[in-house]
Amino acid sequence: MTQKMADEQVSLTSLILIIVLGGLIIRYLFFSPSTQPPRPVRDAQSASRAREAAVERIQQMFPQVDRRTILWDLHRNGGNIAATTERILSGRIETPPVTFQPPPPPTSPSPSGTTQTQPFKAPPKPAEPDLITRYNLQDKISASSEAERAAKAKAWSSNRDERQAALQRRRDEMILAARKKMEAKIAAEKAAGNPQ
Repeated sequence: MTQKMADEQVSLTSLILIIVLGGLIIRYLFFSPSTQPPRPVRDAQSASRAREAAVERIQQMFPQVDRRTILWDLHRNGGNIAATTERILSGRIETPPVTFQPPPPPTSPSPSGTTQTQPFKAPPKPAEPDLITRYNLQDKISASSEAERAAKAKAWSSNRDERQAALQRRRDEMILAARKKMEAKIAAEKAAGNPQ
């Protein structure tokens, strides 16, 4: 009788061993961990792309705010673009601490130099030419005083071409007036800055 019990215990142990080994084999074959490592890489890449897209959107709205400050605020609020925009509009955006070093933008060739010098760079020049160049108003700058004395705007014309010409003339006048105001403002700032 004792031998019969010993045989049953051995078979029970063998049965448990077979079940455990079978479970491990099934887990290895069907639930292989080799498919999981690329997911974090893809998630990190997509998170990086989403972060850069958010920074780009905010910088398009607020070019005066540097990339590092935007990244700091996005990092603090979990990537919420609306909250960062709200802080910038209300003037409550905080400067990041010195210890915060954001990852470099993906297009930069040297990651170490651009992060430290970027907050001090001037904003990039616009890709579009200025309005004077775009609408060919160089010759009208000198003749702008004559244009003011010239014929004032007539009543709204029923002719489509005359309306178009009047609107273009008005656009040109507005651009030139804005230029004069800017030149006067710059001259006043220079005059105020010289006595000091």
